[in-house]
Amino acid sequence: MNKSEAKKRIQKLRREIAKLRYEYHVENKADVTDDVYDSLTRELNDLTAKYPEFVDRNAGENRVAGKPLDKFVKVRHKVRMLSLNDVFSEEDLSLWDQRVKKLTNRKEIEYFCEAKLDGLAASLIYINGKFVRGATRGDGFIGEDITENLKTIHSIPLSLKPPYPVYLEVRGEAVMSKATLLKLNKQNQKTGQPLFANTRNAAAGSLRQLDPNLAAKRNLDFFAYDIVDINGGKKLETHSEKHQYLRELGFQVDQNEAKSSSLAEVMAFTNKFKKIRDKFQYGIDGIVVSVDNLDLQQTLGVVGKAPRYMAAFKYPAERATTVVKDVRVNVGRTGVLTPLAIFEPTLVAGSMVSKATLHNMDQIERLDLRIGDTVVIEKAGDVIPKVVQVLAGMRTGRERKVKVPSACPECGSRVEKRIGGTFRDHNSSPAPLSVAYYCTNPKCPAKDERYLEHFVSAFDIYELGPKILRRFKDEGLITDAADIFVLSKEDIALLPRFGEKSAENIVAEIKSKKKVPLSKFLWALGILHVGEETARDLAENFGTLDMIMKANQEEINAIENIGPAVSESTYEFFRNKDNLRFLEKLKQNGVIVDKAEKRKAGKLTGMSFVLTGTLSGMSREIAKEKILSLGGKVAGSVSKTRSYVVAGADPGSKLTTAQKLGVRVLSEDEFLKMLS
Repeated sequence: MNKSEAKKRIQKLRREIAKLRYEYHVENKADVTDDVYDSLTRELNDLTAKYPEFVDRNAGENRVAGKPLDKFVKVRHKVRMLSLNDVFSEEDLSLWDQRVKKLTNRKEIEYFCEAKLDGLAASLIYINGKFVRGATRGDGFIGEDITENLKTIHSIPLSLKPPYPVYLEVRGEAVMSKATLLKLNKQNQKTGQPLFANTRNAAAGSLRQLDPNLAAKRNLDFFAYDIVDINGGKKLETHSEKHQYLRELGFQVDQNEAKSSSLAEVMAFTNKFKKIRDKFQYGIDGIVVSVDNLDLQQTLGVVGKAPRYMAAFKYPAERATTVVKDVRVNVGRTGVLTPLAIFEPTLVAGSMVSKATLHNMDQIERLDLRIGDTVVIEKAGDVIPKVVQVLAGMRTGRERKVKVPSACPECGSRVEKRIGGTFRDHNSSPAPLSVAYYCTNPKCPAKDERYLEHFVSAFDIYELGPKILRRFKDEGLITDAADIFVLSKEDIALLPRFGEKSAENIVAEIKSKKKVPLSKFLWALGILHVGEETARDLAENFGTLDMIMKANQEEINAIENIGPAVSESTYEFFRNKDNLRFLEKLKQNGVIVDKAEKRKAGKLTGMSFVLTGTLSGMSREIAKEKILSLGGKVAGSVSKTRSYVVAGADPGSKLTTAQKLGVRVLSEDEFLKMLS
């Protein structure tokens, strides 16, 4: 066989093998036996070994790279990977439906329902039809490059079916089947290795390790569910059209989906799927309900980390009973004491759990929980298990009351009860802060340990895990987080079990993270009530660390979504002498805090708008967000300095005032043209 004949044969073999792979892994059918498939693959490998010029990195035979990676590279997502707001009942879903209709001023909305697979979310990028990069979600903005591991999943196409777009970013879920998990856990049990709790943990653990060969052995699957960026290709107008286009390009898309013209049809779908959920071969933790129309999705937009146009309907939490053996108290990074109920490992919602949160000490009193009680624990999806009920009728008289500790269980310092305030939950909405007990010792070792872990996590210093931090502290290499930034290779290499290469990697990682965005720096500081989203709000509004440090409580409190508790704790943090000394030490040790990125100038920069009346295409809330996103400002009253007054149906006195002052009035159509 000459070179030309070999090239043609290689191309034919690749096409046939790709066809067989697609039929087996995506369409779940096989027209030939494994022997035939193996024989074709052997011939292909022999030919490419003889003619290496025809080796194609993106060809199917190169799915598994032989050499393990040194570490994962961090990659910034072009389009942020979002989380979904959860709803747990038909009533919750109805409230979400009402809000969507109110925000879009629509009486009817067409929805799209699909099964929410329980695995590891991944982003795949294709250029000219070739798979070039795959990444984890990470914090939504920055993830880990797991391309080589993802290439081992046969249902991820390395080359798209033509005609394909020039650029495509696909989101989907990497999953492990229940049957594969059962087989894997049997093997682990024989070899004395830890068992995986559920298919989600097994899938994530398989992809977030450095050896692609190990990932290949785990027999993972991938289901695509969204296109977030595309250049060229089909014009898509609905989410359901995205699913169809993904299938045409060669992706596996779950068949459990439906278009629904009403909330009743959405609930019919969720109830229908609930009946087959337990028999489904993959873990499912709910149903994703989306507004189908993509233009309406754009109108609704995103708040915090979650889109308004999607909701995850979670099936009712699963419950189980168990006996409380003990109640332990953990100390968090802010000093808050959190009680945990400890019990024998119990199966609930598909995983074995041995502890459940009691939230706070007052919850113990409300439940009248005692050590030795038979309790009901509840777990919904990936939510931490919690104790929801005490079965008092099961008591024997030997149960012991749980006492609120008067001293910190870690350092013995006085415990203080604090009431009031607000915090922002994972959906970025304000929620009341429960009564909590705090360790009053600012130098409490447990607080310090949790704080160090939080700090390096916020700085994305991935080489420093909890065990290494504890070791550095025990050896006296660090006393606080600021000391991390002056560690040298020589300091670390001298420690037992730390080689020179390991020391080099740690120091290089620390050095590369000395420059940090203002929002991440604020989050790292661990200011009471200031989470990731609140830190972004502070950074965006003040711009620099200096400006935040100088701000008074009123200025902080004036920021949207920030309440009195946040403004007070932020103001007090920057008035504390110990905190100021720590900030100065960070600066002396080379930490550079970037200015916050200013909002990008848009077509409405320099313009101010007043909204009056009812808009038919969107709510005033959405209209306000659109103006702000394009660089404009929104005012509540009319004056000569305003650029425009937008008048919807039934405008109020603001329209009359605008006409008197000569401020230009826009109709809704004129306003929409300005936005587009």
